[in-house]
Amino acid sequence: MSVRAASKQEIVMNFTSAPSADDLDGLARQIMASLPYEMEGKCDDLDICIEEFPDETVEQDMELGSPYELLALYHSGREIAPGIEKKIANDESSLTLYRRPVLDLWCETGEDLEQLLREVMIEELARVFEFTEDDVSDMLRRYDRNLMGAI
Repeated sequence: MSVRAASKQEIVMNFTSAPSADDLDGLARQIMASLPYEMEGKCDDLDICIEEFPDETVEQDMELGSPYELLALYHSGREIAPGIEKKIANDESSLTLYRRPVLDLWCETGEDLEQLLREVMIEELARVFEFTEDDVSDMLRRYDRNLMGAI
């Protein structure tokens, strides 16, 4: 390989093997600490969970053709499954990130893993909190600008 400028596909990562569930958990917690201001307060008590894939119940409920179709899923503290409320609810809501589908997308796109995970998290939370597509685009655009200013 020559010493010329790296292409976009040659992103340098600090991983010598695929990021573990703990790696993604740490990254997700960093992202949670810097969510767009529109989401502040809505995610204060949100728990982050990392699973390899969605379980069979989630796959069936969401009518997935493949477990790779789902990157993240918000679980309300009041729901057992999407749309099915518990009779006795605790208020612990969680955002489950599915490691293998996220890593598969990361490999396909060649994007920076932190940026990709941030987009996945913001898009899932925005869906739950009923933000518009324009709101999501604006949040992601502001994040990209903040990254460019930091370089």
